[in-house]
Amino acid sequence: MTVVHRLVLIISLLSAFSAAAPTDFETISREAAKALAEDRVNDAIRLYRSGVKQQPGWTDAWWSLGTLLYDQDRFAEALDAFRHFIALTPKRGPAYAFLALCEYETHDYDQALRDFRAWANSGWPGTREMIDIAVFHFALLLTRDGKFVEALYLLTPEVARMGDTPAITEAMGLASLRMRNLPEDYPPERREMIWLAGEAAAYAEYFPPDYARADEYAGRLVAHYDDQPEVHFFRGTLFAFEKKNSSEAEMEFRKELRVSPNHVGAMLELAGIDIGSNNLEEAVSLAKHAGELDPQNAEAHHLLGRIWLAKDQPQDAAHELEIAKQLAPGSANIRSHLAIAYGKLGRSREAKAEAALALSLKKKEDVRSPLRQKLRTAAEPEKQ
Repeated sequence: MTVVHRLVLIISLLSAFSAAAPTDFETISREAAKALAEDRVNDAIRLYRSGVKQQPGWTDAWWSLGTLLYDQDRFAEALDAFRHFIALTPKRGPAYAFLALCEYETHDYDQALRDFRAWANSGWPGTREMIDIAVFHFALLLTRDGKFVEALYLLTPEVARMGDTPAITEAMGLASLRMRNLPEDYPPERREMIWLAGEAAAYAEYFPPDYARADEYAGRLVAHYDDQPEVHFFRGTLFAFEKKNSSEAEMEFRKELRVSPNHVGAMLELAGIDIGSNNLEEAVSLAKHAGELDPQNAEAHHLLGRIWLAKDQPQDAAHELEIAKQLAPGSANIRSHLAIAYGKLGRSREAKAEAALALSLKKKEDVRSPLRQKLRTAAEPEKQ
């Protein structure tokens, strides 16, 4: 084929494509909707992209582009579409979750965590499938960020609803062992340890809980990984969760301190047990040491406040509890103990105010619905 023939062929093909491709916005919009309805994904993507070039404020197109590209695992492109969508509308809802999921896949983990929190603050909207995926990845990032209790709070209703799945078991294991890792980046030799902890945690969270199976897996965990950090702390918290004899939990927390001498969580758990048994001198030592290691730990200051109350030192108690309140203003228990300290100091007005706030916060805690009820199913964003 000569050069001339090639040029003629190229020109004719371009002309045919121009004739076939819609150019006015109304036609593009209509054809894009038709392609989407007929599951012609590549055509829909091409048409929506053409449409937003003509009208960059077309929010429906940005939403459709984002979801279509996300479904094709084209996360960086989907990310751009969702960012446009969020910039154009106050009705951002599920877009924050999709944005965060794309950021997770592109390894922008810190921003993904911020956007998951924005999604949660908007009411956890989305379809059931999207919510499950978002909650799971949200929990993984909370674990990576060291927010282990929050991560387990998110995963617990998923366990109760979906049962024992490998992915959730692994996520539960990472959070339970307080490992700031994602599933893809922890050492492979820790896989069995994580799995055992995850199974124990999952069985303890079933509805109803199966504590016998939970104890079986936790026993195997301790038997095989007795010298590993966090193993005994997890076993102790499981004993406490099951409301077994506190001496068993105490023994595990003390074992944890032998493995990890600066384990703040174990110190605080033991200090709490000591307060209950009126062993106040050891409780003071443990709580002070924990506070020195982690000055921003609200529970360390809270426990010190409780100890000073038990020792009838209300001024010292008020000082520690005021610090705890600043660090955890939403804690009903801290407010309640601060009210007692103020009462002992004769600061009746402040005592009444703290007691009222404690009661209000406690009521909110009592009526707080399980997360599976909070994660309501919502429609996709409304048409703009």
